[in-house]
Amino acid sequence: MNGTDPIEVVVAVLLIIGAIFTLVGGYGLLKLENPMSRLHAPTKAGTLGVGSMLVASMVYAFHHAEGSLNEILILVFLFVSAPVSANFIAKVHIHRDRIGTPLPELEGEREWATKVKPEDET
Repeated sequence: MNGTDPIEVVVAVLLIIGAIFTLVGGYGLLKLENPMSRLHAPTKAGTLGVGSMLVASMVYAFHHAEGSLNEILILVFLFVSAPVSANFIAKVHIHRDRIGTPLPELEGEREWATKVKPEDET
C-alpha cells in the first residue's frame, strides 16, 4: 500500500459528490426557465451536496480527532428548512400569478425570474 488512508479516500469521494451536487443545483437555479422548476435545483441538489460535504466533515473529524455531532444539527436544520422555504417561495409565485400585477421594467436586457408564465412557454 502506498500510505493512503482509506478514510481519506472516502472523505475525498464524499467531497467530490457534494461539490458535483452543489454545482448542479447552482447551474439549475440559473438555467431553468420556470420559477417553479427553479425551486427544485437548489432545494434538492443543493441540499444533497451540502449534506454530503457535512458527512465528509463528520467522517474526517471522527477519524482524525475527537469529532463532534454539530454536523448532524446542521443537517437536521438543512433538511427541515429547505422544503419549508421552497414551499413559501412557491406560494409567493402562485400568488403573484393570481393577482396579475405587472412587474416593473428592468434596465437593459435583464428579466425578472417570475416574468415567465406557463402560457408563454413553447
